[in-house]
Amino acid sequence: MHQRTLKEAAHIQGTSLFTARHCLCIIHPAPIDHGIVFALDNARIPVNPNSITSNPVHPAFVNFPPRCSAVSADGSTVWLVEHILSALAALKITNARIELDHHELPIMDGSSQAFVDAIHKAGIKPQDAQVKHLELAKPIRVEKNDAWIEVSPADSSSYEYTIDYGPDSPITQATVYWEGDAGDYAVRIAPARTFCLKHEADAMHSAGLFTHLSPSDLLVFDDDGPIDNTLRHEHECALHKLLDLIGDIALLGMPIKGHIRAHKSGHALAHKLVQMITEEG
Repeated sequence: MHQRTLKEAAHIQGTSLFTARHCLCIIHPAPIDHGIVFALDNARIPVNPNSITSNPVHPAFVNFPPRCSAVSADGSTVWLVEHILSALAALKITNARIELDHHELPIMDGSSQAFVDAIHKAGIKPQDAQVKHLELAKPIRVEKNDAWIEVSPADSSSYEYTIDYGPDSPITQATVYWEGDAGDYAVRIAPARTFCLKHEADAMHSAGLFTHLSPSDLLVFDDDGPIDNTLRHEHECALHKLLDLIGDIALLGMPIKGHIRAHKSGHALAHKLVQMITEEG
């Protein structure tokens, strides 16, 4: 597999989820062995396990697990990186400089579709160097209560996610898969939007968050299903969790040869797995 970058710059702009700011993101081509790097003001933030931060995106989350993934270096932090990293990983982009004018990526419609579309529009360029893969010597597993993620050695990358909010939840229990095909990701996984339950949305509004959004902008579930919205896929919630998982594992900074299986997990467990892979790799 050859390293890959973009043929030209890709532009994405929209409103941020947590800070309600208009923000611009430009994905620039980058040379061989550059990796994925965020550029904000004068800071250079490379994507690797050392740059992962648990700094909360908002004071309301100080005592809670991360609600998104963030990277930090040179005194700057960028939040909500999982959707763009998921798109880049799925399209096999290994070298890119992501220029930002704000500390948070735009949420768009809550999926990675806008990033995929922008990359396709810019074009993808193979480079004359082989990709360096991370290979495992043994399985690695992290867990908390009934949530877990494990990765097993394999000849390629594949992902599996099981979502289960219980038998009375409006969110359907499901197990979804991705075998690494970029076309399948673009059609089936990229459109899957982020979601929450109504009581979670109400709590966020009370904390002053997400007041610029309505249930028609993102998926919000009450007991009867999505409010003022329609699912794009029967298992859209599970597919979005899979999308997030792909983006979080991309925090390794290089593709991994492994089969990743996750059950009811979120960003915190994924970050822990990435750090354990790095320590034991």
